[in-house]
Amino acid sequence: MKRLHLHISVDDLQSSKEFYSAIFGQEPTLEKTDYVRWEVDDPKVHLAISRQEARGFGIDHVGIKAETDEELKDLATRLAAIEAPVRDEMQAQCCYANSDKHWTRDPSGVVWEMFHTMGEAKVYGTDRGPEFRDEAVQPGPNVRCC
Repeated sequence: MKRLHLHISVDDLQSSKEFYSAIFGQEPTLEKTDYVRWEVDDPKVHLAISRQEARGFGIDHVGIKAETDEELKDLATRLAAIEAPVRDEMQAQCCYANSDKHWTRDPSGVVWEMFHTMGEAKVYGTDRGPEFRDEAVQPGPNVRCC
């Protein structure tokens, strides 16, 4: 089963962690000095927050976390069917996770990330960064990995 994914850039990670922990009624699934993530079953959401002062604060991007490789392939097929601009990012190391991803933008420019995580990473990420994703999904602002 897929989960809605949201990534929010915040100015105060600790107070934001307390706020979202209260909303979800649970502590984070993963917590680092620069990044916090919840995987909640009610509602089915995968929420990440990080301190990204240079990018400004607020919704960074939205997406869908696929539970299997087949679900991720299905999402890519759906995007191809409508000829949406897509940038693939396979074997990305980002947000303390190793994932395969498809990035796109909706008609209004909202950045969407479809991904399947294969395991945890020890560092925030070394993927190819915002310029890699923006090649195929212009126009719009750069996005952070997640």
